[in-house]
Amino acid sequence: MILLIGGSSHVGKTYLAQRLLERTGYPYLSLDHLKMGLIRTGMTRLTVEDDYEMRYFLWPIAAEMIKTAIENKQNMIVEGCYIPGEWKESFTEDYLKEIRCAFIVMSEEYIRTNAGPITEYASVIESRLEDEVDIERLICCSRDFREDCKQNQIPCLEITERYDPAEIEERYIKLVGGI
Repeated sequence: MILLIGGSSHVGKTYLAQRLLERTGYPYLSLDHLKMGLIRTGMTRLTVEDDYEMRYFLWPIAAEMIKTAIENKQNMIVEGCYIPGEWKESFTEDYLKEIRCAFIVMSEEYIRTNAGPITEYASVIESRLEDEVDIERLICCSRDFREDCKQNQIPCLEITERYDPAEIEERYIKLVGGI
């Protein structure tokens, strides 16, 4: 089984992937790690600022890695903001049967009233160098990912009131139909 965790920045995708790894034993792939490997090796001229272009540069690579895992009957969690709304177009029905996906977003009100904790917990799993949380950008990103979910029939887990990791984990599992 492949579990995809997409959605906007700073919503806890990596933290959820870590919790699911601990629960299931499935390894996880952070698309941020793939991005940085490609940037640091010079295999792309894209930078960390080129989020939109990076999504469509990284996704074909990630999709082929997912196909390989499925073909080898391996489980994997893939997380990152680089999973496009139209991700299903990369797979045939046989592959899609093995993939479960949900995106995570935050409501505008949640972002505005929790800017401090969002910034505080930004490095809970991975150290972010010079990561300044841009509240307006987060609001736009969450709005865009929510719209992707509507347009592409992707289950959407929206954080509206509080961030409870155990609750997020259970909500994700329920949205994807179990693990």
